[in-house]
Amino acid sequence: MKKDNVGTIFFMKLLISIVLTLIILIIMKANSSFKTVFYKKVYSDNISFTYLKSLYTKYIGDNDILKKYVKTETVFNEKLTYKSMEKYLDGVKLEVGEQYLVPIEESGIVVFIGQKEGYGNTVIIQRIDGIDEWYGNIENVNVKMYEYVNKNKLLGEANNNLYLVYKKDGNVLNYEEYIK
Repeated sequence: MKKDNVGTIFFMKLLISIVLTLIILIIMKANSSFKTVFYKKVYSDNISFTYLKSLYTKYIGDNDILKKYVKTETVFNEKLTYKSMEKYLDGVKLEVGEQYLVPIEESGIVVFIGQKEGYGNTVIIQRIDGIDEWYGNIENVNVKMYEYVNKNKLLGEANNNLYLVYKKDGNVLNYEEYIK
């Protein structure tokens, strides 16, 4: 595509987003029951931003226009490997090597980076399927808050142990269903 088409595509996506926002605002103004439902969804329920991102990508396209025109090469594309596993608190403790490079298991949005009791430095990724995946004992974190991350991308490093927890709507899920 030519460079002027990139600007046109960006402008069209921006225009579609503005029109959709205006339509929602007009419907809210005209219909109080819609406004109540909308406010409940936005302010009371747990919104899955990863689901919204997947809808946006599906119907409008990727939000990074330049990504299509800049050639990139995958440098890190690993799968989770470990020596042994055992139940630990709400999840599982995986025995890994020293300075183990931790891959992201599923695409999603980073919603937390910080300390969690019992897990050390923790990164939580809200996956597209709505599951919050906790990675504990992470050093040299390679992601940022609210960044959309892809499967198998480098998350960071773990020394000897990696802790994983899977939660959905605040409920702990059985880790054995998710460890590959």
